[in-house]
Order: sequence, then structure tokens, then C-alpha cells
Amino acid sequence: MIKKLSAALFASASLSVSAAPVSSEWADTTLNLNEVSVTAIKLSDKVDRLPVASTVIGRGQIERLNIVTMKSVSELAPNFYIPDYGSRMTSSIYVRGIGARIDQPVVGLNVDNVPYMNKDNYDFDMPDIERIEVLRGPQSTLYGRNTMGGLINIYTLSPMRYQGVRISAEYATANSVKASVGAYGKLNDRLGMSLSAYFTHTDGFFRNRYNGKKCDKENQGSFRWKTVWNPSASVSVENAASFQISRQGGYPYEYIETGEISYNDTCYYRRTSVADGVTVRWRLGDVSLSSITSLQYTDDDMTLDQDFLPEDYFTLTQAKREWAFTQDFIGRGTAGSYSWLGGLFGFYKHTRMDAPVTFKEDGISHLITGNVNSNNKIPIRLDWDEDRLLLDSRFTNPVYGVALYHQSSLELGRWELSLGLRLDVEHNRLDYHSLCNTSYTISPKNPMIPIPTMPGQTVDIDDDGSLSETFVEFLPKISATYSWNDIPGNNVYASVARGYKAGGFNTQMFSNVLQQRLMEKMMEKMPSMGGGGGQEASEVNVKDVVAYKPEYSYNYEVGAHLATADGRFNGQAALFYIDCRDQQLTCFPDGVSTGRVMTNAGKTRSFGVELSATYLPADRWRLTASYGYTNAKFRDYDDGHDDWSGKYIPYAPSHTLFAGVTYTQPLNVSWADRIVLNANCRGVGQIYWNEENTVKQPFYSLIGASISLEHKNYSLILWGENLTDAEYDTFYFVSISNAFLQHGKKRQTGITLRLNI
Repeated sequence: MIKKLSAALFASASLSVSAAPVSSEWADTTLNLNEVSVTAIKLSDKVDRLPVASTVIGRGQIERLNIVTMKSVSELAPNFYIPDYGSRMTSSIYVRGIGARIDQPVVGLNVDNVPYMNKDNYDFDMPDIERIEVLRGPQSTLYGRNTMGGLINIYTLSPMRYQGVRISAEYATANSVKASVGAYGKLNDRLGMSLSAYFTHTDGFFRNRYNGKKCDKENQGSFRWKTVWNPSASVSVENAASFQISRQGGYPYEYIETGEISYNDTCYYRRTSVADGVTVRWRLGDVSLSSITSLQYTDDDMTLDQDFLPEDYFTLTQAKREWAFTQDFIGRGTAGSYSWLGGLFGFYKHTRMDAPVTFKEDGISHLITGNVNSNNKIPIRLDWDEDRLLLDSRFTNPVYGVALYHQSSLELGRWELSLGLRLDVEHNRLDYHSLCNTSYTISPKNPMIPIPTMPGQTVDIDDDGSLSETFVEFLPKISATYSWNDIPGNNVYASVARGYKAGGFNTQMFSNVLQQRLMEKMMEKMPSMGGGGGQEASEVNVKDVVAYKPEYSYNYEVGAHLATADGRFNGQAALFYIDCRDQQLTCFPDGVSTGRVMTNAGKTRSFGVELSATYLPADRWRLTASYGYTNAKFRDYDDGHDDWSGKYIPYAPSHTLFAGVTYTQPLNVSWADRIVLNANCRGVGQIYWNEENTVKQPFYSLIGASISLEHKNYSLILWGENLTDAEYDTFYFVSISNAFLQHGKKRQTGITLRLNI
């Protein structure tokens, strides 16, 4: 049966459209294509049999659901949620109650084996995706830092399996246009090459009432060059180079008090990135040696009207240039019932960032001078000499690490026992330079008070320093699997794994550090206000404010992979319990803070269930469903003001749901092979937006559908998303005591044409 399915998979991979005979279509969307691919390096050739909860999305389902970006995979995998808000810099991922809004991710991303080192660079569109693998639960033993929630593997179409020209064009709501062209060919039997280009534009979905313009318009383009060379039967080399550019508005945050998106300063996100990865594999009988080398460069700029109001409070710019280099050496082999995998991984990442915060007239008067002038106990009046106050921060952040890892597996009849261990060492250094040059005037509130007017009081701050941390981690994993040999793919498993998310430094909090230094300098000149010698900022104080610790978890899991002998049913189930220590949470500090802070909660726990299944009740019907439930709460978390123990962890959904039905009607005409009808439902919720659990998004569902006319040389798809025009929110936060939210996108419809020449 497996051989027949493998043959069907190979046949479906050589077509340009998603649909094929029903059995091939089902195989393409539920089984791993590693059997005909050289891309499986660390994982087994059969992901659906590993002792891990996984979801594999093949090209058929990718094209039916119009998946070109990682956010489109949200809810397809149980307990896997990526909210769509902010900009493409905002790649928040939540899995099983854990997640991250800034800095380090909880889920790793590999594209054609190349690990993406920066979460800010996760969100991009990509044509001609062959399959996507979503692994849930800690993958830290094999993949290291920032995979404690799981791992996403994306594989693009190979020129060795497909030759021809693929063209796609799409038009949809909000004047959204997408177009791609890809040429795939073999230069000879051992060398293949592909070139693909992609462009997308949208006018945007949300309007800024202040200027009447759409605030989330975008233009994006990319180019990808893939080369596959097999110099001999035992050696394979693959190189994937990509260039991407994105120019985007974004941040359509509605002020809840007015019910409007209305801000006066420009908001945008701009990114240019280049990546190149080389994968080399050498097979020596039962042993294979592999090398994965990558070089990445990202240049991005986020600029915000950070108060998101029509007044002139303050703005933030975060301009970043980052280089990253990774090298992974992997060996794996088998000897009878024993198999092993081991490797050496190293990386170096160097980031330079400028992050100025500019207080404007309203920000100075309401947030700085207003606090002094409205206090009747303070006899003096404070006036700023300029209508701008620049708090400038510049950073250099080199991070490097090295890891040794090993995993051994032993088959004992129907049992397979696996033990893995990783030693991970990482060094993180932050060099900072904080600048502020301004002046103000002090005068008495009452002329009768004997306090002289003091004009032109200058403040000149030029602070620099360096912070560093070294993290040494041991990351074990143990699992046991029991299989039914008479039906391949049927097993039950149990696993225990330790997850790890790296610590670091929250650069956005430096504006708060600089504000504190500014107040200290001012108080030195105002003894009547309790001054008489403000303290100099020390490295220890700075570190206490901006540093955060690593996050750790132990994931206890039992699960099952089930399939029927006739291939009509394939399903998975998993139960998990996660004990998390020092969970990293992103918070907006109270008061008039200008930044976001990463803090460590004491202890959290989450438990839940995951179910997914594919069923073919008849030859022309295909049913898919997945459901995830997570109960994630604080066990011990006191932030110094309140005790949130027993409260739900914010931003992580309790339920995710996906259900889809596909019907294929063959056509006996020369110009079309079949019509494919698809209907689906995505559901998410409830989501608490704060630690108090006083504000939440209830469970909501989005209905989608598509009609495809398909031929071996083309497909024409009419599709719709959120067809019932459901109202829901994707983000909520409070800043300077003002509450904001972002609504989800309204109904979208479109038409997509794909050609195979």
C-alpha cells in the first residue's frame, strides 16, 4: 500500500494543478513527500509515524486554500494560531498556550532546510510551495533555541521533480493583486534549476480617518533561484537563494473610546532581505553525512505613531540591519534495529539598530511638564524650550552559539525507544549608546514665591555601556512508540521533552531608561523638588530593566497515529501537559511608558488535547477536521503589583478548529478534467487580552469556500474567505492608559488562475 501511495505522490508532484485522482490528492495532502525528496535531513522519511504531533499540508491543499504565507496555516494544525495584526514584522505564533509577541519566537522556521534566525522575518509570501510540515511540542533536542513550541518546515518545488513554466495571477478584494512566474528545468540528468518571481499589491483593508487613506496598503516582491545538482548517485547538492522586498503600511489600531482608527503621524514597515542556503548530502550505505550552510541579511525599518492618536504625543523608529550565519553538520545511520543521528550546529548573528523615540508637543506637555505643573505641591513651573524631545538609542547586538546533539533509537519488536540530548551554549552581548540633548526653563508658579526664573537649563546625556549573558542548556528528550506492523502508520507513543527559548535584552525599554536619566538630571537642578543629587544610572540598573531570562518547559505527551488498511482514514490524537518556568510575556507597562517590556512570569502550566483526521467516505469526497483545546494558566505570577496566579495566559486561544469538505466531479470534456468544490470553517477563541482576564475575544468562526475548474494545463479558482462577514478582533493592548484593538479582516473574494506551460 505504501509503495502505491508513494507512486501516486510522485505523479501528483509532477502536475501543475492540485487535483488528481482522489487517492493521489488525498496522499498529497496527508503524507510526507520525503520518500521522493532529498530534503529530509534530521527527520524520519515518514513524519506521520514519529512520536510527535504533526500536520503535513501538501500542494493540493495549499493551492485550494490559497496558502502563500505562514499565517494562512493558522488553525489548520490543532492549537496552532498566528493572529493577523500590525504588520509583517508582527509574526506572533501561539502553540499550546505559549507564544511570543516580540524578540525570540517559540516556533522555529526552516525553508528548504535554511533556519530563519529572526522572527521579524517570518512573514513573507512564497509561490510554488510543495509542502508544509507543522510539528507541535518541543523540537529543541534536534533544532535548539526557540523551538520549544514546535517547528515549521517549508519545502518549495524542485526542478528535478517538475519541469515546465508555472504562471499564476490573482485578483481579490481591496484591489489585491498577486502574480508569479516560475521556470523549472533540467540542464541534464544530474542538474536542475528553477527561477521564480513573485509580486503582490493591496490597497489595504483599514482606513485612517485622520487623513482618509488606507493605512495597511502594501507592495511586495521576491525572487528565488534554486539549483539541484546530483554529481553522483550518493551525493546531492541543493542551493536556494532568495531576495525579498516589502513596503507596507500597517498598524490599523482602533482607539476604543472613539471607535476609530485615527492617527496623524506616518506608520510603516519596510523590509529587504537576502538569504542563501546550501544543503549537501553524502550517502555511504547505511550512513549519510549532511551539511546545511546559510547566510542571511535583513534590513528593516518600523516607524510608528506610537500613541496612535490624532495628537502629537510621540513616535518610534526601529531601523535594523542584521547579518546571520548558520552551519549544521549532521550524521545519521542505521545498524540493524539501532539508528542514530548526531550533529554540530553553530551560528553567529550580528544586529545594528537605531531606535529613537521622539516626544512631540502634546507628549511633552501632557506626559512630562504636565505632571509637574499640575501638582500643587510643587512650587515651580516647568516649560520645555523646544517642541521636540529626542531620546535616541543605538545598539549593536552580536549573538553566537554552538551546540552538540545526538539521538539514538532502538527497535524492540513493535516497540521503538528513542533518547536524545543537546548541549547548547549561547552568548548574547548588547552594546548600547543613549543620547539626549535638550533644555528647559524653570519659573515660579506664584510670583510671591522667592524662586528665581532659570531659563535654558540644559540636559546633555551621552551614556554607553555593554551588557552580556551566557546561557548553557541541556535539552533532553525521551520517547517510546508502539506500532501495529500489519497496518503501517498505526502507533501510540509517549514522550517527555525539555523546551528552551533564549533570553535576551529588550531594547524597546531603553527609552524608559533614558527618561529616568533625564528626570535624574533635572532633579539635580531642582532641590526644592526633592533633588540634591540624582543618582547616576548604573549598568546593574540598566540590566535589571532590559534583560530577561530564558524560558523553559517540560512537555509531557501521549498520542496516537491511526490509519485504516484501505487508506480511507488517517488521523492523529494527542494529550499534553506543559510545565513552564520563567515564561516570557510581553507587557505594556503602566503609566506613560513609551515601550513594551519583556518580563518573566514565575510558573505557568497548560494542558490540552489535539485531534485531526482525514476521511474519504466515497471516491469523490474528502473530509478533513482538526481541533485543539488548551487550558493555559499562571501557577505563580506576581508582577510586584498584582498576583495573577490562576488567571489564563493572555493572547493564547483556548480552542482552535478547522473543518473542510471537498467534492471532485470528473468532466468528460477536452478543456477541463474536473470541477472541485471546497468549503471550510476556521474557528478560534476564547482569547484573553490581559493578565486580569477582564477583556477577551469570544470564540468566532470564519467560513470559506472555493470552486475550481481544473485541467492538466491550468486551474481557475473562485474563492471566498469570511463569507459571513463575521466581526472579530485580532489584537488588543493598552498604552498610556488608552485602549486599542485591531479588527479582523472583513469578507474577501477573489479569482486565481494558474497555468502550466
